[in-house]
Order: sequence, then structure tokens, then C-alpha cells
Amino acid sequence: MASADLRAELKCSVCLSIYTDPVMLRCGHNFCRVCFDRLLDTQEESGGYSCPECREKFPDRPALQRNIKLRNIAETFLSAQPDREEFGVFCTHCVDSPVPAVRSCLHCEVSLCDKHLRVHKKSPEHVLCDPTLSMESRKCSVHKEVLKYFCTKDNTCICVSCSLAGEHRGHRVETLDEASEKKKETLRNVLQKHLTKREEMEERVQSLQEHRRKVEEEAAGDTERVTVLFRDLRRRLEDLEKRALREISERAERISISIRDLEIKKEELSRKMRHIEELCNMTDPLTVLQESDTGDLCDTEDGDNEDRERHEKLLHDGWGLSVAGVLHTGLSDIITEVNVYFYIQGAADILLDGNTINKYLQISDDRKTVSRSHIDQNYPKTPERFQCSQVMSSQSFSSGRHYWEVDVGGSESWMVGMCYPSINRRGFQSEIGWNKKSWGLYWDGNQYEVIQAVHGSKKIPLPPNPSSNRVRIDLDYEAGRISFYDLCDPIRHLHTFTTTFTEPLHAGLWVGDGCIKICGGRWEM
Repeated sequence: MASADLRAELKCSVCLSIYTDPVMLRCGHNFCRVCFDRLLDTQEESGGYSCPECREKFPDRPALQRNIKLRNIAETFLSAQPDREEFGVFCTHCVDSPVPAVRSCLHCEVSLCDKHLRVHKKSPEHVLCDPTLSMESRKCSVHKEVLKYFCTKDNTCICVSCSLAGEHRGHRVETLDEASEKKKETLRNVLQKHLTKREEMEERVQSLQEHRRKVEEEAAGDTERVTVLFRDLRRRLEDLEKRALREISERAERISISIRDLEIKKEELSRKMRHIEELCNMTDPLTVLQESDTGDLCDTEDGDNEDRERHEKLLHDGWGLSVAGVLHTGLSDIITEVNVYFYIQGAADILLDGNTINKYLQISDDRKTVSRSHIDQNYPKTPERFQCSQVMSSQSFSSGRHYWEVDVGGSESWMVGMCYPSINRRGFQSEIGWNKKSWGLYWDGNQYEVIQAVHGSKKIPLPPNPSSNRVRIDLDYEAGRISFYDLCDPIRHLHTFTTTFTEPLHAGLWVGDGCIKICGGRWEM
């Protein structure tokens, strides 16, 4: 058992054999010199170097330092092993004491050391190859001749008779070396894709781990607030409290499950990469070409889009909204409204700015409702007034997390969103979303669409769902996120824009007909 453990410790993670002339990186990991030189040559083409064990990156090609102590341990271990197979193929004629073979003759089906190779016949039918124990696999099963060519049409290794008079006659053939090099080149390209894909997965894992830590820290505060909320309503609301606490605790668990799934897929990629590297390091072209499972190794997609979608959903799943949905439903007969972000402190009204309103729009006395009019309101001409049918808020937000809700049930066509104060006030591209200074959600009477100039100034339809007549806009200024939610039951996330904000942000409303109303909003500084 101890010998097996030591053997595992002395194996190079690239070639999976006992170390030969081991070298050590600054991160502490060891590899065979030849193995790691080849790996560095492959990485050089991609423009970066990294350790295949821990993925530590190096700005320049790393210097390789010989690990003399590890080399001595490996050599001592090999010399103490009774298993001859560790040393490879032995000369057939050296029966008194085993001598490693340097070549094998496929014609005679023997392996030869240097001494017996010198006296071996040199006639053409005596085909010499690298030492091997499986000579039959290197001969044609039909003609019993040495496999020398590769049929590109049938993807198989053939002998001379197969190409001249057999079933492969007339097919395009290549030498084994040519075909092997082409396959190796394909595998190297696949290996590079796997490297890139694994790095992406590692970045996702790291971002989810950081996100999980934040969620776990915030979950403790949520638990306390929910407990306080239910203190005076314990008898009637015990079941609702448990449901809310469970929703809080399970969110981090869902992220942990996704992290575990990504770790499993990352390990599978590592296994494929080790296998590919092993194939690419082989000197025998026939063994490379006869490998049967390279189709699985070359599959670089493997549900990647689904993983990315799950990753984005976990990062932008509207934390706290599902908890609020449970509370809102359970308390509907006791209180008028349960705010979705029940943990946010303080409240502030969002008021519409009359200096920006279009001349065919009207705002209510409380500056919360905007309605479409067919009559010119004869507002004073100001540089701030929109030429298109919209208005923005007087308040601006340059930090913190904020949200507000809009009742859109009075309009068949509307847009809500955010904009910079420097947005144009004239022309078609002054509308919310149709420029690089605003982000908007549009309803055309049948379907939600998002609009933003970085997408080529096009409307992007969202999955069809009827509107609940009430939408919510979330802003996290520091994180650079604007999210939209349909306040149906359960609450539904519609879309999240992610960017880096460079100016304060105002709420913006566009009205095609009827009226829409700001219902309120809260923020946390």
C-alpha cells in the first residue's frame, strides 16, 4: 500500500509516468522536463503561460529548476521495483539477463537491443519500429503485412496490399507520419479550446464563491429582520415565517450546488486534457491514430450555453424578491403592502420633472402620474424639455441601491428605465434605450422588449408573458446593474443591464397612450 502511495506521488501529472529529470516551478509543482517543455510550447501559441496543476499564470516563459532530490527519489524507487514492465520492452534474444530493447522488427516479430540490432538483417521486409509488445496490432488483419499508410476516406490504417489491390484501392492515402501530425494538430487546437473553457469555468466558480460569501453574510441580517417582523404575529404567521427563512437559507445552497456541478465539469475537462496531452506526447503515430475515443475528447461545447445562463441567473436573480413575494402573499389580509426589499431602510418619493416633460404629456399635481394628451400643453420652451413623448425624474442617483415601482395598467404602449442627465432632448434617438445614455424596458401591448444602444439600437424581445400591470426597476449603482421585474405572483425577473455608470441616473418614462403612475420607491445608501 505504501509503495502504491509513493508511486502516485512520483507520477508526472502530464505524462502520468514516474518523473524523468523532474523540474520545479515557483508554485511548487513538479513535472518531467520534456513534458513541461512541450506544454510550454503549446501555451506559447496562445500568448500566456500557466501551471497545469494550480493554474498560476506567469507573465513570461517560466525558468525550469531541476529538482535533484526528487529525481534521486524517483530513480531509487524504480530500481527497487521487481516489475519489469516499468522498464518497458526487453530484447527477445537476451534471455539470461533482461536488456531493454531499442527497436522491434515487425517481420521477425522480435525486439532487439543495440547488440542484436547490429547483426539483424537490413533487407526491406524487415521493418523496424519503436519497441512494442503488441506487434500484431501493427499488421493488417487481412494481408498480415505491416501497416504503413492511412486511408483518409475510411479513417483507418492500411498496408500496401490494401492500397494497391484491396478494398481501399483508389482511395486517398497518407503516410502514418503525415496523418499522425494532422491528428495531433487537431488535438492541440482542441486542447487550447479546453484550456480556455476551463479558465472560464474557474472564473465562474470564483465569482460564484465570492457571491455566495456575500449572500451568506446578508442572510444573517435577513433572518434577524424576519424574526422581528413576526414577533407580534407569531401565532398567525408561524408557517409564513418558516417559509421566508427557508427561502433565504436555500439561496446560498443553490449557488453551492451550481459550484459543485461546475467543479465536476472542470475535473472532467482536466481528465480530457490529460488524455489529449498524453496522445500529443506519443511518438508512435499508429497508437495516436488508433485511439478510439477522440470524438469525446474533441467535444468543446458540452452544455456551455446552459452553464453560462445558469451562472448569469444566479448572479442576477433579484435577491430578496422571492422572500418578499412570500411575505406579500401571506400578509395581504393584514397589511396593505409588503415592500419587496423588506430589509431596506428609509423611503423616498420619486417625482417627475415638469421642465423635461414633452408638450403632449401632462403630469398630475403630486408629480407621480404622466398621461398622454392630444392637445399641445404650451409649456415654456426649455433646453431640458424632451421632443419625444417622455419625461424624467427630478431626483438623480449617483450611489447606493434603489428601487421603485410603476403602475402601467393605464397604457397599452409604454417604456420605463434610466437615463443620464446629458441625454439628448431632440430627435428619435433621444427616446429611452435608443442611445448610449439610457436603458429601457418597452411594452408594445403584447410583449416585453428591452432597448439599449450597445445592442445595435434594436428592440430585443423577451419571452412572451402577459404583463401584471406593475413593474419594478432596481438600480445598484456601484455594481453597475439596472434590473426590471414584473410584479406578478411569483415575481418574475425580466432583464438586467450591466455596465459602468459614468453620470448620475434619473428615472425615465415614455408614454404611447393613456397614463402610467410611479407608485413609490425606496433606497439604501
